[in-house]
Amino acid sequence: MRTLEVGDKMYNVKQDGFSDFVRYTFSEVVKLTKTLAILKNGVRLYNQPRPSYIIEDVGYCVSRKKGVHWHLVSLKAIRKAQVEQEKIVAHDWFEAKEFTLGEKQFIYQEFKKLDASD
Repeated sequence: MRTLEVGDKMYNVKQDGFSDFVRYTFSEVVKLTKTLAILKNGVRLYNQPRPSYIIEDVGYCVSRKKGVHWHLVSLKAIRKAQVEQEKIVAHDWFEAKEFTLGEKQFIYQEFKKLDASD
C-alpha cells in the first residue's frame, strides 16, 4: 500500500440501489497537499491507503466522506466499466426507442427462433 502521486489514475464505483446499474467515474491525481490528493474532477482524497473490502483491497477515502473510496485504476476495472457502460447504453436506447408494430413483430420472431434453438 502506497500513498498517491501526481498522475495516478483513480476510479470510483457508485450504485443507487440493487436494481441500478454500476456507474464508474474515472479521474487523475493532479495535486498533492500534506494530507490530501486532489483529483482532476475536484474530489479530495485522504492520501493514506486504507483497507477497502467493497471493490478492491485498498482504497483512498474521500475527504469528509470516509465511507466513499476511490481506487487505483486496473485493467480489470476498465473492462468492468466498459461492460457496464454497454449495458447502460443498451438500456437507454430501448427506453428512448418507440417501436413500430413491424419492429415489434420482427423482435418477437427473433426471440421465438432463440427459444426454439435452446
